[in-house]
Amino acid sequence: MNSNIDTKKQQTLTQKQDMLKQIGEKSYSCEVCGSTFTRKQSLVIHMRTHTGEKPYSCDVCSSSFTQKEHMLQHMRAHTGEKPYSCEICGYAFTRKHHMLYHMRTHTGEKPYSCEICCYSFTVKQNMLKHMRTHTGEKPYSCEVCGASFTTKHNMMEHMRLHTGETPHSCEVCGSSFTVRGNMLKHMRTHTGEKPYSCEICGSSFTSKQSMLQHIRTHTGEKPYSCEICGSSFAVKPSLVFHMRKHTGEKPYSCEVCGLSFAHKSYIDRHRRMHTGEKPFTCTICGSSFAEKKNMLRHMRTHTGEKPYSCEICGSSFTSKQSMLKHMQRHAGEKLYS
Repeated sequence: MNSNIDTKKQQTLTQKQDMLKQIGEKSYSCEVCGSTFTRKQSLVIHMRTHTGEKPYSCDVCSSSFTQKEHMLQHMRAHTGEKPYSCEICGYAFTRKHHMLYHMRTHTGEKPYSCEICCYSFTVKQNMLKHMRTHTGEKPYSCEVCGASFTTKHNMMEHMRLHTGETPHSCEVCGSSFTVRGNMLKHMRTHTGEKPYSCEICGSSFTSKQSMLQHIRTHTGEKPYSCEICGSSFAVKPSLVFHMRKHTGEKPYSCEVCGLSFAHKSYIDRHRRMHTGEKPFTCTICGSSFAEKKNMLRHMRTHTGEKPYSCEICGSSFTSKQSMLKHMQRHAGEKLYS
C-alpha cells in the first residue's frame, strides 16, 4: 500500500518537473521572424506586429491597439483617470511605469549609465537616445526626402515640413507651429516672459538656445565651419542655411505658386502674400503687419526710438535703411539717376 502511494507521489513530482521545464522553454515560434515565446498568447500578440491587426478599439476616438492593456491605458486620456500616485508629492499618473520614473526625481536614482561617458539616466529610453550621440546612429528616416534622425519624435516633427501640418496653435493670435516647443517660445512674445539670463551681461531671453547663442557674442566662439569655403558660424542653423548658397538647395516650396525657398522663415513670409495674414500687431495703436521687423520699425514712431546713428555727424534714425541713405549723402553719391 505504502509503495503505491510513494509511486503516485513520484509520478506527480515528475509531472510537475516536466511542466516547469516546459514553462521555461520557449516552445512557441513566430513563422515570420523566428522569435520564440514561452506562452502561446505572447506569440499571438507578437504576430500582430506582422499582420497589423489591432483588435481593440477606443469607443471615444476609434484609435485601435494590438493589446487590450494598451487600449485601457489610452482610455484614461479621455476619462482623466490617473490611478497611480506618487507617495511623496501626490502627483498622479495614468501609467504605473510613468509614476516609477517620476519617483526617481525624488530619490535621485539613475540606474541606466552610458558605457562610453558614464552619464546616467533615470529612464532607459533616454540612455539609448544618448548613446546615439556617440555612435552617430540615426535609425529613423524620412520617407519623402531620406533625412535621418536619432529619435522617432524628431523624424515625426520633420515630416510636418513636407505635409504642412501645424498642429500646435497659439491661443492668443492663432499662429500655428509644427513643433510644440516653438509654439511655447512664441507664446513668450505675448507674455513677455524671458526665463533665460546671460551670466555675463544680464541680458534675458525667451529660449535657452537664444541665450547660449548670445553668450558666443561674448566668447567669440564659432564652432560650426563650412567645409567648402571655411566660413564659421556661432550657431548650426546659420551653417545649414549658408551651405544652401553652395548647393542651391531650396527645400521649402509654396503650395500655391510653387516658388521654393532656402529658409523656412522666407516661405512663411511669402505665404502671407497669398493669405493676407498680418500676425504682428502694434500694442499701442493696433496696426498689424505681415513681418515682425516692420512692426518693430513702426513701434518706433510711438516710442521715438532712433537706434541707428551716423558715424560722421551723429544724426540718428528709426531704421537702418534711412541711416544708410543719409550716409550716402556724406559720401557724395547720387542716389537717383
